[in-house]
Amino acid sequence: QVQLAESGGGLVQPGGSLRLACAPSRRTLSTTVMAWFRQAPGKEREFVAYINWTGRNVAYAHSLEGRFTISADSAKNTVYLQMNTLKPEDTAVYYCAATAGYSRDVNQYRTWGQGTQISVSS
Repeated sequence: QVQLAESGGGLVQPGGSLRLACAPSRRTLSTTVMAWFRQAPGKEREFVAYINWTGRNVAYAHSLEGRFTISADSAKNTVYLQMNTLKPEDTAVYYCAATAGYSRDVNQYRTWGQGTQISVSS
C-alpha cells in the first residue's frame, strides 16, 4: 500500500506563510485524488483541500479559500499546500490523504500520512 509522507511543518508567526509537501512512496493512479486535512486539539479532523494530479480539479474548505493554495507536481510526485496569512486558529496537525474519488468527507479517505504539526503563535 502506498505511504504518504508530509513535510514542511513548524512554528510560524501570525501573518506568516508555510508550504507543506506530501510525497507518496510510489506513483499513484492518475485518478487518485490527493487531499489535505487538519486536526486542531480537541476538534475533529476537517477538510482543507483536494486536488487531482492534473491540477484541474481543486476544492477548498470555504473558510480557507483565498489563503491556502493546493497544487500538484506530477513530475515530482508531490502535492503541496501553500498557506499564507496564517492565523493562530490554523494551528493543527495537517494530514495528507489519498482516495479514489472527489470527497470532502474524511471517512472516504483510506490512505493517510502521519501528519505534520503547524503552530501559529507569536
